[in-house]
Amino acid sequence: MIESVRTSTVRHSPTRPTPTRKAAAGIAVLATVLSACGLFGPDQPDTVSQQFADALNSDDVQAAAELTTDPAAATAAITAMYDGLGNKDGTFTRTDVQESGDNGGTFTMDVSWPFAPGQEWKYSTTGNATKEGDDWKIVWDPAVLAPGLTEDTTVRYTTTTGTPPKVLAAGGAPILEQQVVTLVNLEQGADTAAVAALLSPIAPTITAASLQQDLAGAQGKPVTAISLRAEDLAPIEPQLRQLAGVALAPQTRLLSADKALASPTLAGLGDLWQEGQDASAGWAVQLVGQDGAAKSIAGEQGPDAPDIATTLDLPMQMAAERALADVPQQAAIVALRPSTGEVLAVAQNAPADALGPIALTGLYPPGSTFKTVTTSAALQAGAATPDTVLPCPGTENIEGRQIPNDDEFDLGAVPLHTAFARSCNTTMGRLAVGLPPDALQQAALQFGLGVDYVTPGLTTVTGNVPVADSPAARVESGIGQGQVTATPFGMAMVAASIANGSTPSPMIVQGQPGTADKTAPTVPANVTSDLRTMMRETVTGGTATALQDIPGLLGKTGTAESGNGPAHGWFVGIKDDLAFAVFIATGDSSAPAVQAAGRFLR
Repeated sequence: MIESVRTSTVRHSPTRPTPTRKAAAGIAVLATVLSACGLFGPDQPDTVSQQFADALNSDDVQAAAELTTDPAAATAAITAMYDGLGNKDGTFTRTDVQESGDNGGTFTMDVSWPFAPGQEWKYSTTGNATKEGDDWKIVWDPAVLAPGLTEDTTVRYTTTTGTPPKVLAAGGAPILEQQVVTLVNLEQGADTAAVAALLSPIAPTITAASLQQDLAGAQGKPVTAISLRAEDLAPIEPQLRQLAGVALAPQTRLLSADKALASPTLAGLGDLWQEGQDASAGWAVQLVGQDGAAKSIAGEQGPDAPDIATTLDLPMQMAAERALADVPQQAAIVALRPSTGEVLAVAQNAPADALGPIALTGLYPPGSTFKTVTTSAALQAGAATPDTVLPCPGTENIEGRQIPNDDEFDLGAVPLHTAFARSCNTTMGRLAVGLPPDALQQAALQFGLGVDYVTPGLTTVTGNVPVADSPAARVESGIGQGQVTATPFGMAMVAASIANGSTPSPMIVQGQPGTADKTAPTVPANVTSDLRTMMRETVTGGTATALQDIPGLLGKTGTAESGNGPAHGWFVGIKDDLAFAVFIATGDSSAPAVQAAGRFLR
């Protein structure tokens, strides 16, 4: 379909009667029957009206209907009442009986229907009883069940909502809003060639053959070919309506205001929107005629749900989407504001969409971008300073693990800041070996990597950095391989923490920051300052010089092995109060990620 979005319909889950209640009501019916004097039915208005109330309380439609003068009509009305009210927990209390001569009488019932906490419909009805031969019967009138009920109406419970809220970008522009979409439904035998000719310009994957295949698999039932926004439907609506076997069904859905907007954040924001709708929902009991016309006879209108103000920067979001649009591999960009933790943009391309929200929850080895963590751990442990001269051979066997640099480049002995900027695997592997087993894990936590956040409107994973119990494990972890994994969101958090000097709490709804499941000591200010200096050198004279035309940009490239396939590519960057991560799966190097970062920023 052209749209695949959640509907905004609010549904009430009926509460079914408990076995205890039904059993108790059944006993009451039996007791009343046994108290009757005659063998063929109740013998007085008091008995028959009580039996009628007890049968309704026990949900026994047949028993209640048989006590009336028109069992067939009563069966239909009682069944429709139960179905329309969505549950059978109504309580019918017979409160008064008046005899009218030898063959008649009247009675009243107090009725209560509890639909949900704070939602209860209470009313009273009046009914008549009459003697037919030796038996007493309820004179059938639908109004004995509910006020105003007739043979041509029934009652229906529904939830109500006020003015639908909008989901707004940081500047106030709408991101999500309720819109009318139209389902194009095809009956068996529809002219699939004619339908495909109209729909394929909008959705090229729709062909006559694909529609025929859908119909063949539907076992005689209609199929939905596509759902169309109003602007897509308008040019072809007259032609579609003229085609036999084609039905157009409008629906209200929560959609992105701009159909070009396709951020994986929309699902979580849509869920938050629905929660607001549910929390502010009112309720109504409606009297519904045979023509579908409805009139509210009870209920309460809920308040309007407030708009949701997000932190998303629409121009930046669209720039991120454009930067990835032509990348053939799965690709993602996550951008944050380091000073506040605000999520500014989360984008991924169509190949990534096929795998789910990888920008937020997809775990991959971070490769050399993790050297930000390794260097932080080494600086904090006193193992080196930025100016400490360390060897950077082209390849080295470290604790049984042969570690090569990219194309086995050999720098000889260089300061740590140069080894960082040029991304020396051998230098970082050797540094990591000398660290305590949990040093990399703790350094990662200081940057938010490995922390789980509960953030309103946003579901995320940051990554996993296990304790490296063996020297070989520390070698692999030190260069972002082995068991170390991170998401694009997690690496954006690392960049934001370095930029800010401490880890911000992520936030996508203004004023509602996330809550971390664990905290770690703040990284010393001199360490984050040193990291920022080294990340600047990476752009001006290291592995990201392709971006040196962008003023003030800091960065770190990363290439990560991914089994036997091509390597993944990464770039994490900082520019002013912007921190971001770019990930391209199986890009074979960091170059495609660097190029995407350039398209995003320029």
